[in-house]
Amino acid sequence: MTSTIGLGSYVSNLGVREPMLLATDVATLDVLSGGRARLGVGAGHTPAEWRAVSRERPDVAGRVRRCVAVTEAVRALLDGEEVTVDSPELTVHAARLTSPRPVRERIPLTVGTSNSTLLRWAGAHADVVGLTGFGRTLEDGHQHEARWRADQLEAQLACVAAGAAGRDVPPALEALVQTVLVTDDAEAAAADQAARTGLTVAELLATPFVLIGTEDEIVAAVAGHERRWGVTRFVVRANALDPLTPVLRRLAPQVEATSQGDPRSTS
Repeated sequence: MTSTIGLGSYVSNLGVREPMLLATDVATLDVLSGGRARLGVGAGHTPAEWRAVSRERPDVAGRVRRCVAVTEAVRALLDGEEVTVDSPELTVHAARLTSPRPVRERIPLTVGTSNSTLLRWAGAHADVVGLTGFGRTLEDGHQHEARWRADQLEAQLACVAAGAAGRDVPPALEALVQTVLVTDDAEAAAADQAARTGLTVAELLATPFVLIGTEDEIVAAVAGHERRWGVTRFVVRANALDPLTPVLRRLAPQVEATSQGDPRSTS
């Protein structure tokens, strides 16, 4: 049993979530967990999620505007403010979250994205910026092209840095890890995924979006990602926790690992 692990979704699709309902969920979780709730948000991408609530998925710019508007409304509600918004993306009239009230004064905010506009906004406002590595959504409406090359990641981090300019404490950076594999032959294990994503094996193993290798190699990779990119947090699927357990013991407390059940695959 633990009393320290943060709890929350990774991440809520704000294209199909309403501020009052989401704020109530987060506040309730904070009460039940004794002040350990986290607010994780994203702009969404899967068309089926909009169809499920009888909506049409907006274009990228519309999804980003909606994400920012809902995030601002949810944070204001959690802060105890009255919220009124009347815009094409969101309509809220005199909403106030009176009960339940969160335990903590401020719920930590994670924004997961690879969109340049949202990365800049997250750099200015989020506690954690979740680097998804997502490119264009593929025809299945679920998977993505990978934005995992060094120049692509540098461009994403530049957006975060631009947004964070002037902040006393910049947001933490985390990577959405798509593959975790403890193996004695990292190059052979990475070959198929490298081919599918259009990267060389060396490029794939150098990205923070995969952790492949021996325990020593993964520990070294995590340290390298912090030195090179400033990434100190890694989000993995639940089934990656068992193979990572020995690695986590060696890394703690330098790095945080967040488990999440169904990150959108890029491979």
